[in-house]
Amino acid sequence: MVSAFIVDNSGFFAYVIRIGSKKMKMKARREPPYITKINNVKQLGDKDKTLLADVTRQYAFRVSNYYLNLINWTDPHDPIRRLVIPERAELLEWGNLDASNEDYYTVQPGLEHKYRDTTLLLITDMCAGFCRYCFRKRLVMPENSEAKIDILKCVQYITEHKEVNNVILSGGDPLILSTKKLERIIKNLISINHVRIIRIGTKFPAFYPERILNDSDLLNLFESVQRAGKQLYLMVHFDHPREMTASATASIRMVRNTGTLVLNQTPIIRGINDDIIILRELFEVLSFSGVIPYYIFQCRPTKGNKNYSLPVEDAYQIFTSARRNGSGLSKSARFVMSHFNGKAEVVGLDNNYIYFKYLRAVNLKDAGKLMIYKRNKKAYWLDSYITQNEPSLTQFNKCAL
Repeated sequence: MVSAFIVDNSGFFAYVIRIGSKKMKMKARREPPYITKINNVKQLGDKDKTLLADVTRQYAFRVSNYYLNLINWTDPHDPIRRLVIPERAELLEWGNLDASNEDYYTVQPGLEHKYRDTTLLLITDMCAGFCRYCFRKRLVMPENSEAKIDILKCVQYITEHKEVNNVILSGGDPLILSTKKLERIIKNLISINHVRIIRIGTKFPAFYPERILNDSDLLNLFESVQRAGKQLYLMVHFDHPREMTASATASIRMVRNTGTLVLNQTPIIRGINDDIIILRELFEVLSFSGVIPYYIFQCRPTKGNKNYSLPVEDAYQIFTSARRNGSGLSKSARFVMSHFNGKAEVVGLDNNYIYFKYLRAVNLKDAGKLMIYKRNKKAYWLDSYITQNEPSLTQFNKCAL
C-alpha cells in the first residue's frame, strides 16, 4: 500500500510503497501542467469545442493549467481567455507565416544574424502556452525545422564573428528546455570572449511561474552568467496586468536577485491590451515589480492574427495616451515594429503625416533615419506606407530625434 508521497523539484511524485517489512521507492510522473487538446479544456462547452476544432487543426493549441485558472470564464470577452483560447476568426485570410522575413537572415538552421552585433538562436519550437496572435506560429507547424539547431555549429559561427557581442535565445520559449540543456547552451556562449550579453526571451513568468519558483538550479545558472563577467537579460512577456499575479511577481523577484535585468516586451493586441487604462496599468505594475517596460510592438501581420491586430496609427495613439500620465519609469517603453529592414520606431503623428525612425537598421547607412509618410488609417504595417510614399518625404537621414 502507499503510505506517503512527496513532490520533488523535478515535477514527479515520489511514492513510498510499503510491502511487508520492506520499503520500495518509485517515481511516477504527475499530471502534466499543460493542455494540448482543446477537448481537454473542461471549462469549455461541447459546442465551443466543436466550433474550434478546425482552428486547432490549422494552428496548434497549448496552454498551462495555471493560466487557465486566470480566466474569468463567465466573460466571453475576457482578455486572458482571448490570449490563449482559439477563435474562429483565426481562419480568415490574412498576412503570411513569416511577416518579417526572418528566413532571409537565417545563416544556418536556428541561427539568425540580422544586425551586425546581434545573433538570435531559435533553440526550441515549444512554449508553455501558444498565444493566438503568435508571430512565429510557423515553428510548430508540420515539416518546419527552423528550431532544429546544431548548437556547436552555432557557437562556432558566433566565435568566428567577433563583431557579435549580443546573443538572444528565443524560439519558442527557451525556459521550456530542461535547466541542464539550457546550461549547456549558455556555458558554450559565455565561453566566447566577445559575447558580453545574453538575452532570454520568455513568457514563463506569465504562463507558468512555477518553472522559476521551484528550480534553484535555474537561478544558479542565471547567477553563473554574472560570475562569468557577462550580463544576462530576461526579456519577459506580460500582455495584460492580470498576468502579474503574486506567483509571477515572486518569480520576477527571484530572477532579479541573481543580478539578471528584467525587461518586458508586448505587442498591442486587440481585445487584450488595446485600452489606454489597461496599458497604463500594465506599465505601472511592471515598474512596481522592477520590470522595465521595453518595447511595445505593432502586431506583425501573421497568418491567423487579423482579429488581434490594430492599424498602426490606432495602436500608436493608445500607446502614447497610456504613457502620458504614467511615472517616468513607465515612460521607457517604445512603440516599434520588427520590419524586414530593421526595427522602426513610431516617433510622431500629426494631422497629415506619421513619423518613423530606425532604432536598428540592417543597412547601416539607414541607422537613425527619419521616415515621414502621409497618414494611412488603414495601414497595419510599414509596407503600406512605403507603397504610397512620395520620395521627397523620406530624405531625412540621421535625424537627431
